[in-house]
Amino acid sequence: MVAAPEPRPSSKALELIQGSLSAGRIARRSPLLGGLHRLLDGTLLGVVGAVAVLAGLTLHWQHRWTLAFNQLESTRTLSHRLTESTAVLEQHLLRSTTQPSALVPTQVANLIHLDRPQKSLRSAAQPHSAGLEPPLIRRRIHHGY
Repeated sequence: MVAAPEPRPSSKALELIQGSLSAGRIARRSPLLGGLHRLLDGTLLGVVGAVAVLAGLTLHWQHRWTLAFNQLESTRTLSHRLTESTAVLEQHLLRSTTQPSALVPTQVANLIHLDRPQKSLRSAAQPHSAGLEPPLIRRRIHHGY
């Protein structure tokens, strides 16, 4: 005689879980409780979906913030390097001149804005062929300028 195979415990447990989560049996016994069961299942799925969407948005905006912060840091670094380079150039210029006390530190208040000369005045003062700019004059740049 051949022994009958024993039912696997995993299939029995799966049937038990499916039976306990089934809204059909509950709805036959109590329609109100079955409707509440379906409502809670839908609500739970909606909450899980909303949490997934919010987690995705959070990760997206955190990535965007990280990129913006990295750009800010590189801008600060470049601005600091530019300030240092300007200071080094001004120090070099002050050391290479014979009269460093005659130089004024560069400030916005010390800048003078000159308007561009009008074309009619420029063309009368410097005659050259029509539509062509005058050739560049190449002069030796003196030391210290």
